[in-house]
Amino acid sequence: MANVGGGVVGKCCCSCCGFVFAIGFIVLIYWAIFQPHHIRATVESATLANLAVISTNASSSAATAAVSYSLAVRLGLYNPSLRVIIYYDTLDAELRFRDDAVIGPVANNTSSSVFFQRGRTGDEVKLEFEYGRPGVSVAGDVAGELEKEMKRGGPVRLELHVDARVRYVFRMFKLRQKPRIRCSLRIPVRAEGRRSGVVGGDLSSGDRCRVKY
Repeated sequence: MANVGGGVVGKCCCSCCGFVFAIGFIVLIYWAIFQPHHIRATVESATLANLAVISTNASSSAATAAVSYSLAVRLGLYNPSLRVIIYYDTLDAELRFRDDAVIGPVANNTSSSVFFQRGRTGDEVKLEFEYGRPGVSVAGDVAGELEKEMKRGGPVRLELHVDARVRYVFRMFKLRQKPRIRCSLRIPVRAEGRRSGVVGGDLSSGDRCRVKY
């Protein structure tokens, strides 16, 4: 009797494993046929205004400063898949200088904006950073490097980081992903108004961003 029971349990386990394998194989075949592609992201334009570096603690050994500015970025997002719909659940953005110094999270609430894209369609998302005085605190060396770029009159190099939560959907099949979008902004700047040390500029780029999963 014990052998019979063991045989029944073994057959049940084999049946369950076979069923799970079959379902996984079907999903794999569907996914291979309908080919969900990675999101394409592009900086369509960027407008920078009132960029200024404000010294706050220059006498200390650990000097600190603040950066004030206003930045609006139009980010293009494109779904290159033919049959797969992409749902954007959250977009969390921050702005950096030289990739490692955060100079502000995005000001407008993009994380609550849910939208979807059908196959081979695109949308634009506007990201707005508004940090007037007293500005965003940064380390003294970061402020110094940024001020040098401003005074040279060339492009100011900024990095836009966007972390997204998306769902790839085809009929009953769904896949959740967390793509990381990294965009380099090289914005030519010029003096603004009569205030010394305040610059701004515009970028009409179309440069592709890096997207990693």
